[in-house]
Amino acid sequence: MEYLVRLLMSGTVKGSIYALIALGYTMVYGIIQLINFAHGEIYMIGAFTALIIGATLANAGVPVTLVLIIALLAAMVYSAAYGVTMEKIAYKPLRNSPRLSALISAIGMSIFLQNYVLLAQTSNYLPFPNWVPQFRFLEPIKHIMNSNQVIIISYTAVDIEFLTLLIKFSRIGKAMRATSQDKQMAQLVGINVNRVISITFIIGSVTAALGGVLICSYMGQINYYIGFIVGIKAFVAAVLGGIGSIPGAVLGSFVLGWTESLGAGYISSDYEDAFAFIILIIILIVRPSGILGRKEMKKV
Repeated sequence: MEYLVRLLMSGTVKGSIYALIALGYTMVYGIIQLINFAHGEIYMIGAFTALIIGATLANAGVPVTLVLIIALLAAMVYSAAYGVTMEKIAYKPLRNSPRLSALISAIGMSIFLQNYVLLAQTSNYLPFPNWVPQFRFLEPIKHIMNSNQVIIISYTAVDIEFLTLLIKFSRIGKAMRATSQDKQMAQLVGINVNRVISITFIIGSVTAALGGVLICSYMGQINYYIGFIVGIKAFVAAVLGGIGSIPGAVLGSFVLGWTESLGAGYISSDYEDAFAFIILIIILIVRPSGILGRKEMKKV
């Protein structure tokens, strides 16, 4: 029973990380119908930014708690800047082009950012310090749950709730929904569509960056390639739940995380990465619109 609980906890942590990235995928797709395959690289760049800033501050003798806060803020700002710049350079000029053109541009940005970080850093895995404070109340159950896991799950829950309230009740959230439904009509009623799209990329980039910092602190290492695999899996989670649906992205992420952990624990860890693609194939055959997705009605 304890083994099962540990597997479920591990799956919940994985699902939380996938959700943080899948939310960015689904928000961008909901607004401009684009699969931003470079989103995983924003996750990676945010983590590298935190590592560089945090290591510099730690060497200067700054307290650990302050190091974590400043590193997170730096990762947020830097990743948001990358996200907006990427949208302006790679996606905005192709907004009225066929979807395939934007998709190829997204893949190109992903490869470019990977190689940019590879040249700037190294191809080797680098150690990532654990700046997360350790909670004493978890000592009796530290073999099942630790502070990093609690922080990751808690942050994901807060982020999901914040995004839900933002989209439902805030002015920018209403603008996002209007832009998603009809861009031309949104412009006619005075909504700045370009601003809405930029803010969407900022929110997605900040969310992914914070997730990258927390997961690298949890895993204890970082590499230029970490964003690619987790980005693909988050995309699978978004499709599984229903691309364009925030609740669907969250549900799909946790289903994928639990499936991977249980499969690795009871079948074989060698096939852990394969489970995501097996699920993708099944869902595309059985329910292409995803668990919570709705079929699009097109006028003819």
